[in-house]
Amino acid sequence: MSINFTELRQKMVDNQIRTVDVTSFSVLSAFLTVPREEFVPQNAKELSYIDENIIITPAKSNEAARYLMSPAALARLVQLADISKDDFVLDIGAGTGYGSAILSHLANAVIALESNCSLIQIATRAFAAANCENITFVRDVLTKGCEVQAPYDVILIEGSADFIPKILFKQLCEGGRLVVVEGCGNAGKACLYIRKDDVVSKWHNFNLAIKPLPGFLKKEEFTF
Repeated sequence: MSINFTELRQKMVDNQIRTVDVTSFSVLSAFLTVPREEFVPQNAKELSYIDENIIITPAKSNEAARYLMSPAALARLVQLADISKDDFVLDIGAGTGYGSAILSHLANAVIALESNCSLIQIATRAFAAANCENITFVRDVLTKGCEVQAPYDVILIEGSADFIPKILFKQLCEGGRLVVVEGCGNAGKACLYIRKDDVVSKWHNFNLAIKPLPGFLKKEEFTF
């Protein structure tokens, strides 16, 4: 029996995203348009529209697991970024590209920054299937951002962080916004940074628990 992904996509928007106070028409439209199933690993297609994080690369001895953020959490962060059709966006930790695809429907252009080769391959195929033409993939260290393409109107970090590298704030244009979840688990809080007159201001918004993004976690230190 075939799965009706279009129907599941509508239910995702109605039952998951709208219920967490995401009211922006453009954001809701983007989530209704982008086929999430194209950005999910083949063995998890049936889970494409569940209201949970989905593993996209398992943990290895030297690498933490990577996740596709739950739709509702991503929608809240995207709405917080307040993206317009003129904006140039940097998506850090793009993974399989779903967040970048959503952003591409809201912005003028998107730089999808990712360090994992296998995820980039999945995303490249997914972008073609989803007809995303205003996204450029860049492979590099996530914490470095993408200085060569800067400045950006919006930077979105797709995972929780213990710290924000200062180099990322320098890649924001005047009036640029950086959206990130700081803190882990239920202590996580969605934060909005805005750069104005070379000063970066921070606003705490709502509590949000999402999976951490490797590279943005403080290393444990030995203490006596």
